[in-house]
Amino acid sequence: MTTVRVALSQTAWTGDKETMLAKHEDFVRRAAAEGVQAICFQELFYGPYFGITEERKYYSFAEPAEGPIVQRFAALAQEHSMVMVLPIYEEEMAGVYYNTAVVVDADGAILGKYRKNHIPHVDSFYEKFYFRPGNLGWPVFDTAVGRIGVSICYDRHFPEGWRMLGLGGAEIVFNPNASKPGLSNRLWELEQPTAAAANGYFVVVPNRVGKEDNEYGEKAVSFYGTSYVADPRGNFVGETGSSEHEELLIRDIDKEQIREVRDSWQFYRDRRPDTYSAITAP
Repeated sequence: MTTVRVALSQTAWTGDKETMLAKHEDFVRRAAAEGVQAICFQELFYGPYFGITEERKYYSFAEPAEGPIVQRFAALAQEHSMVMVLPIYEEEMAGVYYNTAVVVDADGAILGKYRKNHIPHVDSFYEKFYFRPGNLGWPVFDTAVGRIGVSICYDRHFPEGWRMLGLGGAEIVFNPNASKPGLSNRLWELEQPTAAAANGYFVVVPNRVGKEDNEYGEKAVSFYGTSYVADPRGNFVGETGSSEHEELLIRDIDKEQIREVRDSWQFYRDRRPDTYSAITAP
């Protein structure tokens, strides 16, 4: 499969988990009607972004990686022959929770999961209260649309993770986000396209959008959307998404471009890992 049609969604918290699930089921059906072969939702897609505060009540949003929500969407994946990247709040056991993306193949098979490796803890991103750091490395999954990897939100600030996915053979990396205005604005424009170019693969970048004041009132932040796809040269594929409104973006990517770019820029050939030992020093 050379050309792959991908979809990425951005939306605001409705105030209710069930309506969020129904909204994302609708995204799948709309994408299927457009011939989409792979879809990725935003970070923690069926709930609010609860890192705004530190409250135990949000632990109730966690469930097993093969729990009811994933099973529900795996059935949709099978129905529509669509690869899915499902960013969930994972419960490994009571009191042990991860920020996780489950990868489902086009036949509905659950291929595995990625757990967010880098966990921030700054103002309005109090994630260490909710998540343990990932312990599964940087897996790459063989799917109906090719080899895919996942990097979740804050992970994008660390170039080592992007390179690990490239070395693992990733052709498409999905990067679900919950990003708001502030320190990250300029990095949002730079990091994922730069990672795509440095590693010679496509990066698919959904972000939350809108103000979740229905959950947090005056404490709410405004997520800036502008979801996008970057190609292996670091260019946007089509336009970026809205900075204010819900949207389902659909983009065609040509995986032949990966070989073309890597044959032009021999970054993998010219790497010098023997000189990089300081990177892994504690």
